[in-house]
Amino acid sequence: MKLSFKEKASYGLGAVGKDMVYMLSASYVLYYYQSILGVSAAAMGIILMAARVFDAFNDPVMGVLVAKTRTRWGKFRPWLLIGTILNAAILFIMFSAPPALNGSGLVAYAAIVYVVWGVTYTMMDIPYWSMIPAFTEGGREREGLTTLARSCAGVGSALITIITMKCVVALGQDDYRVGFRRFALIIAVLFVVFIVITCINIKEKSTVDVEAPTVGQMFRALIQNDQTMVVVAAIVLINCSLYITSNLLIYFFQYDIGGQKWVDDYTLFNTFGGGIQILSMMLLYPLLRRFINSLQVFYVSFVMAITGYAVLFVMMCMGLTNIFMLFVPAFFVFSAFGMLTVLTTVFLANTVDYGELKNDRRDESVIFSMQTFVVKLASGVAVLIASICLSVADLNDSAAASGVSSFSIFALRMTMTVIPILGLLLAVFLFRRKYMLTEQKVEEIASQIKRKHEGE
Repeated sequence: MKLSFKEKASYGLGAVGKDMVYMLSASYVLYYYQSILGVSAAAMGIILMAARVFDAFNDPVMGVLVAKTRTRWGKFRPWLLIGTILNAAILFIMFSAPPALNGSGLVAYAAIVYVVWGVTYTMMDIPYWSMIPAFTEGGREREGLTTLARSCAGVGSALITIITMKCVVALGQDDYRVGFRRFALIIAVLFVVFIVITCINIKEKSTVDVEAPTVGQMFRALIQNDQTMVVVAAIVLINCSLYITSNLLIYFFQYDIGGQKWVDDYTLFNTFGGGIQILSMMLLYPLLRRFINSLQVFYVSFVMAITGYAVLFVMMCMGLTNIFMLFVPAFFVFSAFGMLTVLTTVFLANTVDYGELKNDRRDESVIFSMQTFVVKLASGVAVLIASICLSVADLNDSAAASGVSSFSIFALRMTMTVIPILGLLLAVFLFRRKYMLTEQKVEEIASQIKRKHEGE
């Protein structure tokens, strides 16, 4: 039975809320603690990277817990709802650091809250994405829902990048600390409301009733599913490239372009980029799929992203910082990442069927726990790289007051563009050598699984 419009809309709405929360954390936690509260960039980089190492153990365990869950509401929705409520509360706390804290106390606060935020985000993110194979059939239906969900997630991310700084200024009346606290509260409430709608209207239509895996079995299954590992590695490299840029973009506008209206330019740029990213998922990707297959769209996206970064770097070095001229490389970069976000999720969902055929287990939660982990890992690595850049370049409030050196600007530009290019080139090289799940292969696997179930 095909998915109804109500089900699709409800699932997509959950993605909007989920990625609003994630983008607020991924793009602004470094800025909030480093630029507004005064925590050193190096300390924040270590904190955020250490949290991702912790997730290496936390995320797979969460996948096992989801797989073991058996309730009248299914195994996904209880965790989705509980995780959302807890994560929303922690989000507010994360952007509400007590004014009395400073020094080591503030560093400890940031570390504890961020780790707990990661745990609770995992609690809801794994069941959210694990639901796709559980209530869709393979092929076009799954790809269509994945595209919709990723498009809606892109809407959530774009909204945050577009409105955050303007809302922070308005809500705090130029007090960024107050503005971030109030803005985080609004986003947290919306997050809970959207996920509640998802939980009410989405139900598992089918799942394979297998014994839940142990932690040891889970790791073996992941290692044995070579296609999952290839997609996971690609997701790390792609998202790390994107998050390096998104974390440093606000510093680029503040210190490189500068001026009294840098917040306006930053908001305008993000509005354009966010809009392009959404349109690429909703319009450009389906348009290209009419003429070429998903793997070809994947490689076209890489070419677009690398071209955009190269053009941006050249423009920076030439001193061409007019906001409207920057729209040209932004179009290529944001369009590419929009399509890559959809495609990596489609490819990961396909590895669920591949793993079932190869290992006789259908481990949706296990495999999608890897997506949750690697996206957060990429965020952690990106923040660490961005933090190193900020420390080496000495970009902080005192630098802004005394003037930023040419070396600092050059280091910022290099980190924003050249490092992402290298990451994308490595992802292309790995994928071309190792990934084998073409559309024809996916259809063959689905047919084999169907025949196997019919014979049982």
